[in-house]
Amino acid sequence: DKVATWRIILAFALDAITALFVFGFLVAYLFGGRTEGGFSLDGWRALVMLALIVGYFLFARRLFGGRLWERVLGAVR
Repeated sequence: DKVATWRIILAFALDAITALFVFGFLVAYLFGGRTEGGFSLDGWRALVMLALIVGYFLFARRLFGGRLWERVLGAVR
């Protein structure tokens, strides 16, 4: 059963946005960087966030059967 291309692209975009906000706030909460409007990360804090996002994209399918939005939109191949 083939998954529609638009579902795959939309799932990827929503996963990227969700991961940015979730991991950004997590890193800012744990290591500093929260601002009135959200978070601001630079240097090693930004690298930690980036590593978490890359890890999420690499290992979510293996650990959870797919990324969050892949599963919601039925875009898991």
